[in-house]
Amino acid sequence: MDHFLYRDGQLFAEDVPLAQIVEAVGTPFYVYSTATLTRHFKLFDEALGGMPHLICFAMKSLSNQAVLRVLAQAGAGMDVVSEGEYRRARAAGVSGDKIVFSGIGKTAGEMHVALQGGIRQFNVESEPEMVVLSRVALELGVVAPITIRVNPDVDAKTHAKIATGKSENKFGIPISRARDVYKMAAGLKGLKVVGIDVHIGSQLTELAPFEAAYLKVADLVEELRADGHTIDRLDLGGGLGIPYTRSNEAPPLPTEYGAMIQRTVGHLGCEIEIEPGRLISGNAGLLVSEVIYVKEGEDREFLILDAAMNDLIRPAMYDAHHDIVPLIEAAPGAEPAKYDVVGPVCESGDTFAKGREMPAMKAGDRIAFRSAGAYGAVMSSEYNSRPMIPEVLVHADQFAVIRARPTYEEMIARDTIPEWL
Repeated sequence: MDHFLYRDGQLFAEDVPLAQIVEAVGTPFYVYSTATLTRHFKLFDEALGGMPHLICFAMKSLSNQAVLRVLAQAGAGMDVVSEGEYRRARAAGVSGDKIVFSGIGKTAGEMHVALQGGIRQFNVESEPEMVVLSRVALELGVVAPITIRVNPDVDAKTHAKIATGKSENKFGIPISRARDVYKMAAGLKGLKVVGIDVHIGSQLTELAPFEAAYLKVADLVEELRADGHTIDRLDLGGGLGIPYTRSNEAPPLPTEYGAMIQRTVGHLGCEIEIEPGRLISGNAGLLVSEVIYVKEGEDREFLILDAAMNDLIRPAMYDAHHDIVPLIEAAPGAEPAKYDVVGPVCESGDTFAKGREMPAMKAGDRIAFRSAGAYGAVMSSEYNSRPMIPEVLVHADQFAVIRARPTYEEMIARDTIPEWL
């Protein structure tokens, strides 16, 4: 469920007509619903209610500070994968003891910043990383809490570019070597082992891969405890998918996911950490755009928008589907049209949809891409020297620009021309 609904023929974000934001901000822009963000967080919180837990929002899906503050005020921690994300989380008011630091390429500098600023744990991904982290911690006179990310060699049955739990993926250590790596960690004086980490991929639409991975983790907990390690936390990652279409086929609900966690690892007495991103932010955001032209092709019509692949790259990168709806609802019984929906960037890949059936459109009409809150704004760029588009947050009948559109002058002024030119 989201909070983007038609009322009297107009598409609203909560209690704000999107046409009102268009007039104030111009197109294209991203818009997020506070009510949807908090509702989705609370669904996870309730699903894990029978276990000690912390839900750490995966910031890589959406990292605007206003959004982070909304979720932090609801009780969320944060999962970060870079110094920049760590600094954003802290700037948004998230305390260090609610931040977990993931990622395979943490630098000594990033470790230094997080250890000084406060951190719940590092999710360590390799032996060389452990050595560097121990050294940095000892230099600072502290001990770094860690989990070790294990790769369970489970097929997540998702897009190849977002699968992370198979043996050929770059993430984690093979679960077959886990006992040796934990033994090594116990011998490094700058580290304190607190648990196990696993994350098998993104946009999973079945529970079976999760269950297979978590059962392997449960066995590993028993083995590591028998070896003398303290395993108090299980970081089970994120990855639960969302419905990108309005069909009847929906991914599992957070309640079903929570019941599966209880069934597979609930008996171990560990605090559970999960790191949902897409399921919290995906359906909480729209990308709003305007039709520039309707162009007649040889055998098709092109709907040319003012949004492009640099604003929303998921269709070009993942062949991803987003429902596209008009801001003014089509009249009942209106004859649909079929379009290739494209942007103005000079790439054939700048295509959002092919042969998409939707209400007939004309130049100046506005449309919205649904389910664009995750991996939309965070993956955008200035390709073709197109300024980054605004982000807007709605709360009931209020809205605010939470990232402004830069002027062309501001964008160009970031370049520096050498004196010799």
